[in-house]
Amino acid sequence: MGGDFGPSVTVAAAVSFATREPDVEFLLVGQEAILQSELKKLGAQNHPRLSIVHASEMVEMDDPIEVALRRKKDSSMRVALTQVKDGLAQACVSAGNTGALMAVSRYVLKTMPGVDRPAICSILPNQNKQPTYMLDLGANVDCEPLHLHQFAIMGSALVAALENKPRPTVGLLNVGEEDIKGNDVVKRTAQLLRADHERGLLNFYGNVEGNDIFKGTTDIVVCDGFVGNVTLKAVEGLGRFVKTTMTDAFKSNPLNMLGALIGRGALKQISKTMNPSNYNGGSLLGLRGVVIKSHGGADKYSYEWAIQRAFDAVKNDVLARITTSLAELMPVPAEASTTSSGSTEQ
Repeated sequence: MGGDFGPSVTVAAAVSFATREPDVEFLLVGQEAILQSELKKLGAQNHPRLSIVHASEMVEMDDPIEVALRRKKDSSMRVALTQVKDGLAQACVSAGNTGALMAVSRYVLKTMPGVDRPAICSILPNQNKQPTYMLDLGANVDCEPLHLHQFAIMGSALVAALENKPRPTVGLLNVGEEDIKGNDVVKRTAQLLRADHERGLLNFYGNVEGNDIFKGTTDIVVCDGFVGNVTLKAVEGLGRFVKTTMTDAFKSNPLNMLGALIGRGALKQISKTMNPSNYNGGSLLGLRGVVIKSHGGADKYSYEWAIQRAFDAVKNDVLARITTSLAELMPVPAEASTTSSGSTEQ
């Protein structure tokens, strides 16, 4: 029910995805009458792999977190996450209020052992024709070194699972590559990541700058949610700006139109690479369940990509693999370490 367009996009995307992917089943969570109406429009009211789970309320895009968490207990968001918690669904995809989704997800699903804050991780294209994974993209605007350290561990676990890279490279986003650059939080985070690198736990490349994201300098780029979200929105805006500018230029006169016709294959490839819709769908890492956050303004095509991310995560058993990796990489709290050594002496 969430996002800028609601069921007109989400239901249409689900129907389209189910049509091309036989090994998927959808629980459409929301107000039953509205969802039935959308299915009827699409001629899919009797689709065998599409069923409705009624939820009487919905979280509005401008609802405070407190309202979503405490007052709207029968919201489509909360009911959908409960399906995952109860094992009735293997993943949840939402285009709703980001803050509310994060808060309700933490409340319903809880975080993995050792994780203080979940983070939003998504992919961006790079010139090596490989994805650059970046986190956090908006869940945590104020972070401490501990949180950025955990983001790096979770990102490494995700990339190792999805890209079959046992030791993916991690870069820490900064205003320069030198160790002396950056604020106190970044410098202290770098110390933690270097220590992990020396112990062979993480493959820490070092500081990276904004242009390294698209160079593909590292597999993973770590930053706080404020910087990550601003970067993501700027990149999306630039992608659409470039596409619009090129389209207008090629339509400006007959000669340019002829050039576009001759180079249409290359232009299609450029458009595919630069189209932000192809990268929609961020994983909420650190939760005890697969949750994918779609852009609120996603259209049907873009929302299908968010569904694809969820499908791939489940198919590749990402949750179990991340849990295993976190158990190996996550630092043991001091009190736990003390208790463990004490019991050994006894």
